[in-house]
Amino acid sequence: MKKISRRKLKLEELKRISVDEFREARKIPLVVILDNVRSQHNIGSVFRTADAFRVEEILLCGITATPPNVEIHKTALGAEDAVTWRYFEDTLKAIQLLKTSGYTVFAVEQAENSTSLGSVTLEKNNKYAVILGHEVHGVQQAVVDTSDGCIEIPQYGTKHSLNVSVTAGIVIWEFFRKLS
Repeated sequence: MKKISRRKLKLEELKRISVDEFREARKIPLVVILDNVRSQHNIGSVFRTADAFRVEEILLCGITATPPNVEIHKTALGAEDAVTWRYFEDTLKAIQLLKTSGYTVFAVEQAENSTSLGSVTLEKNNKYAVILGHEVHGVQQAVVDTSDGCIEIPQYGTKHSLNVSVTAGIVIWEFFRKLS
């Protein structure tokens, strides 16, 4: 049996684009809204995932910290410099702005009549936003009420939720897979 090479690639072999090239590159039509996310490490992780899958923008709302921030940088590792972001004091105002611009907005939340992530149908010509909430309290009920629907990640263990950065990774990957 022939042995297959599994040598780890060096950074220069990965041929990643620059921050300027990222800003000009085509993005998936997805905005991520962080609704009162308190952990700066979670925020940084969302930036890094948004960079990996070319998310259009991140909206940081309420108590969610903003760059520049040393703690965000620890997990974002510079992605906060590439991914476009804006801050909104009020998540509802951010959602209204997106809806006015033609986005379909989903709260990622366990709710009545939620749709399983795998069952969500996305159209490549449409624009979408997903809302991720506070680590303990989730997405605010008023925000859930304003959304166009709720997406739920099926879970089969003893815990009732996933970490917000893990949730972001799963949801962003599924949207990337369906929209790119």
